[in-house]
Amino acid sequence: MDPANEEYVEQVLSWVEQVPAGRVTTYGAIAAVVGGGPRQVGAVMSRHGGPVPWWRVVRADASLPPSHDGEARARYAEEGTPCTSAGRVRMRDAFWDPAEPDE
Repeated sequence: MDPANEEYVEQVLSWVEQVPAGRVTTYGAIAAVVGGGPRQVGAVMSRHGGPVPWWRVVRADASLPPSHDGEARARYAEEGTPCTSAGRVRMRDAFWDPAEPDE
């Protein structure tokens, strides 16, 4: 999938908007439902993700780029996202699977 394709961008952003407050998903999980791979989803998010809840999309290891860490942690605290004492998202408690959105 082409991260510059408008339809692909809209699909990625639409799925990110569906991630419930207090939950997170991964770049790979979004890619599994829209096509492409985690890097393509990451490219879309880096270019177009500002207006959507970008902090709800994390790497598979539950991390964000260091430049986003401070703001994301504040958002996690606001939303009650389950995190470890070190501030990393607890994936087993917070993961939202876009392939099964009703869960």
